[in-house]
Amino acid sequence: MNAESRWLRSDEGASRNPAPESESWRDRFAASLMKSTPAPLTQLDHGLGAEVWDVDGKRYLDFLGGIAVNALGHAHPVFVGAVATQAAKLAHISNYFASAPQVELAERLKRVTGAGDAGRVYFCNSGAEAMEAAFKLARRNRQHGTIVALHQAFHGRTMGALALTGKPALQGPFEPMVPGVVHIDSTIAALERAITGQTAALVLEPIKGEAGVLPLPAGFLERARELTAQHGALLIVDEIQTGMGRTGTWFEYQQHGILPDAVAVAKGIAGGFPLGALVTFGAASDLFTAGQHGSTYAGNPLATAVGNAVMGEIERADLPANAARRGAELRAAIEGIGSPLVEGTRGAGLLVGVALTAPVAQRVATAALARGLIVNAANDSTIRLAPPLTIGDAEIAEFTALFSAALKDAA
Repeated sequence: MNAESRWLRSDEGASRNPAPESESWRDRFAASLMKSTPAPLTQLDHGLGAEVWDVDGKRYLDFLGGIAVNALGHAHPVFVGAVATQAAKLAHISNYFASAPQVELAERLKRVTGAGDAGRVYFCNSGAEAMEAAFKLARRNRQHGTIVALHQAFHGRTMGALALTGKPALQGPFEPMVPGVVHIDSTIAALERAITGQTAALVLEPIKGEAGVLPLPAGFLERARELTAQHGALLIVDEIQTGMGRTGTWFEYQQHGILPDAVAVAKGIAGGFPLGALVTFGAASDLFTAGQHGSTYAGNPLATAVGNAVMGEIERADLPANAARRGAELRAAIEGIGSPLVEGTRGAGLLVGVALTAPVAQRVATAALARGLIVNAANDSTIRLAPPLTIGDAEIAEFTALFSAALKDAA
C-alpha cells in the first residue's frame, strides 16, 4: 500500500458508532426531493479514504469516488484542513472583490493546463456551468456559426450543455434545444466533413465517460486540432471527468501532444467541494469582455482555497503517476479474473470501463453493492470505475475479490 492511500486506519472510522438507520429516511427522501433525483441506493454517513459507511454501519469500498469527484478520497486531512481554515477566515465575497486563493488557483490552472501567460480562467460552481461558459465562448468566436459536438457525448443537463450532449433521450423532454449545434459520429471522416469556415467550435470529451468510458479513435484529437486551427474554429475540450490527473496526466489532451483553445474542468478539482472552471488559451482569452458572463458564487475564497489544497496534494504526491500505475494494475486484475462476463477493459488511468459480454451491468453493480463494493453501471453492458487517485495495493486486492464475487452472483 502506498503512503498516500491511507491516513487513518479503517477501524478508526468504523469505531464512530453510526446511529441505526431511520426506518423512514427513504420515505422522507421520496417526499422531499424532486422526482428528477433517482431513488438512492443507501444513505451514507461517513468515509475515510476509499471506504464509506452507511447509516447502518455497513462498510463499502468506494470505487466510484462520487463519479470521479473525490480525487483524494473521503475526509483527506488536506481537504478537511483547507475547508476549516478558510471557512474560519473568509468564505464568500461576491464577484465584486478578489481573493488570494482565487488568484492563486487561476495561476495554478494556467500552469498545469499549459495555457501559460496568455491563458485566462473563468470560475464557476460545476461542470455544467463550465460548459455553459464554453457555449457562450463559442458564440463569441463566431456568433452565427455552428457548434459541432459528438454523438453519445455528455456535457451536462443545463440547457446549453444539454444542447451539446449527444443523447436524444435526454434532450427530448426539453425540446426545442438551443439552436446551432450539430452532432457527428466520432470518426475522423465525419470530423473532416463537419469542420468548415462556418464552424464556431468543436466540443468534445477525449473519453466519453457517461457513454461507457469510450476513448476517441486514434488520431482524432490531433486531427481535430489541425482542422479547427485551419478554419478558425475553437477546439473546446471537456475534461470534467478525465481531468485532474485521473487518466495519468493532468489532462487527457496532454497525452496527444496538443493544446486546445479552452478546457472545461470540475469534479476532481476540489475533491468534493463544488467548483468548476473554464480555462482559455491564446486568442480565445480575449473573447469575453466585462459583463458578458459571471456568477455570484463563482470563484469564492472557500471553494478556491480547497481547490488549491487538493491540486497541491495531487501534485505533491504525484497522483497522476499513481493513477497511471494503479489503473494498469486494476485493468490487469479485472482481466485476470477470467469471468465469462468480462469482455475486456478500456479507458485510461483510473477511469476504467469494464465491457461485459451481456447487458447485465446493473445486475453486476447491484451484486457488488450487496457485497460492499460501489461501482457504476454506465450503460447496460459497461461497469464504470473511478476510484480515488490515492488507491494502492490493498484497495486493488480487495476490489478484485469483491468484484469477482459480484460477477459470479450476477452470472
